Amino acid sequence: MKELGSWLDETRKEREALYRHFHSHPELSMQEHETVSRIAEELAAHGIETTRVGETGLVAVLLNGEGPVVALRADTDALPVKEDSGREYASTATQVDNSGTEVPVAHACGHDVHIMSLLGALQFFDAHRDGWSGTVVGVFQPGEETAEGARALVRDGIAEAIPSPDVYLGQHVLATLPGGHVGVSAGAVFTRASSIRVRVYGTGSHGSMPELSVDPVVLAAGIVTRLQTVVAREVAPRKTAVVTVGALHAGTKSNIIPDSAEMLINTRAYDDDVAEHLHEAIERIVRAECDAARSPKEPEFEYYDNFPLTDNDAECSERVREAFDSYFGKLSQEMEPVSASEDFSIVPDHLGVPYVYWGLGGFADPVNAPGNHNPAFAPDMQPTLDRGVEALVVAARGWVG
Repeated sequence: MKELGSWLDETRKEREALYRHFHSHPELSMQEHETVSRIAEELAAHGIETTRVGETGLVAVLLNGEGPVVALRADTDALPVKEDSGREYASTATQVDNSGTEVPVAHACGHDVHIMSLLGALQFFDAHRDGWSGTVVGVFQPGEETAEGARALVRDGIAEAIPSPDVYLGQHVLATLPGGHVGVSAGAVFTRASSIRVRVYGTGSHGSMPELSVDPVVLAAGIVTRLQTVVAREVAPRKTAVVTVGALHAGTKSNIIPDSAEMLINTRAYDDDVAEHLHEAIERIVRAECDAARSPKEPEFEYYDNFPLTDNDAECSERVREAFDSYFGKLSQEMEPVSASEDFSIVPDHLGVPYVYWGLGGFADPVNAPGNHNPAFAPDMQPTLDRGVEALVVAARGWVG
């Protein structure tokens, strides 16, 4: 597609300047008001109309005759992270989070690259309508980092805002692929994940009188140790699972035995059955340890930050891979599954359509590249920006070309 290469050359300076703007003006999940307004302005400047879905969701629909409907998704939110990338356009932004605390904010997961990729793809398709037929839908999704955004789009009526797509496509810039490479594979590529807040109860006492207590610190410590056996002894070696206790909070003073303890647990799995088993095992172990410790009250479980499995459709993945191989050559590769998680699949699952989600290499030196969510995460501007546009256009033309 010579016209795509020429368009990228002609628009590169403008796109890089806009990327710097988005990178240095990040916004937290479900607070992407300025971001989505700027996206709408940029599309309007090219004659592309947009529709809000909820407060910070945005869709654009390009109609171009008969043919399939392809939806392309980009997430728009940033993280409560203080950037330490050394880029001259690094974020110094702060924002008030949901707890009322002012926090630093940075695009430490590359969603600004995703925004620019989808903006570029929509502008290219609009400017080169003689090269395709059908409908291209752009979905700018808020709140991926908190798993709120895709569910918000569903709740706020995305099914009525866009024509029913034949396929739903998306990508994520990663440090695990070489810079400029694209990687796609069929099946499970991102894990199902859940966070669980567990509170266990004891009986408080003076530290000098432990016999009068039921010590929740000792109880929690036993639970943490026992949870390590779930993956080691309850999940088959051919399966992948992760159980992490990321926080344990109890007590206020060295000589006071508290009356409760809180644990924050995270689970990951590439299989829904394995994920359900992890949850059952955690609750079983917690309850059993509480019984053994004579806990005076039942433990409490709160599930949050629930991310679904990202499980690429086999036939559609093969079509995307063929398109990538044809266009990118040796820069197209199989993507290994990534143990991170995404809410990408919630919208296509709600719409009842197949989907494909692939990786985009963001660093020339992937061995020493910072991982996503690292304060230093800021992909190489090029060829990442160009490649992100190319990947969306090439994949979409597998249907509308």
